[in-house]
Amino acid sequence: MWRISTTIQRSGTQSFCEAVDTELGILKTGKEADVFLLRRGVSGTSQSCLLAAIRYRDSGHRMFHRDSAYLEGRRVRESRASRAMANRTSTGREMIARQWANAEFTALCQLYRAGVPVPYPVQVLGTEIVLEFIGDSDGTAAPRLAETRPHGSELAGLWDQLVQALTVLAGHGLAHGDMSAYNLLVHRGSLIMIDLPQVVDVIANPRGAEFLDRDAVNVARWFSARGLSGAAPTPEDLPALLRQEARIG
Repeated sequence: MWRISTTIQRSGTQSFCEAVDTELGILKTGKEADVFLLRRGVSGTSQSCLLAAIRYRDSGHRMFHRDSAYLEGRRVRESRASRAMANRTSTGREMIARQWANAEFTALCQLYRAGVPVPYPVQVLGTEIVLEFIGDSDGTAAPRLAETRPHGSELAGLWDQLVQALTVLAGHGLAHGDMSAYNLLVHRGSLIMIDLPQVVDVIANPRGAEFLDRDAVNVARWFSARGLSGAAPTPEDLPALLRQEARIG
């Protein structure tokens, strides 16, 4: 159980309250991080909400998947920090973890404001990100798109939502970087994009166009395999559409 002091602004005055976080269990394990379910309550009241906490593992166990390609184009001012990250020293791995957490949180804030369907970003502290929990009030997490079996109009509706989300993402000069049916949740008919630590600036990263195309091809293949037909744009047209939105050749 953790206690967090927060400040609430009301009518020009500030009041302080204490939020209490209670860990309820693990939602997901991964190569780089684990996701935990938290209940955050306001001390002395019955008010509470469910949150998801993404916690990157300690530097001794961290295994960032192909991180060097994703990190291209992310600026690090200090040459000493750059060398530590390039050499994957203990300090360097810790810096990479913080950079990934900050990149994901920054992207979530930007995309949430832009109307992209992502979890609401609550806070980032070191290598931990706290987000809105996507699921039911009993703690049941929303399924991943890969775990669902949509057909007909339901499949077409999810495709339309995905195209809209990816075009907004590309319009902001970003690619998800690891987009697939496993990094999308389906909650009450709505598609939610998750897992954004490797978000790529398609202009700054020399492989930006490659990441953009790969995102499009991965999800297009999934929808095509499940019988999507009559959609506009078609799955085959999605890579070109995203390049156009990102203004890259």
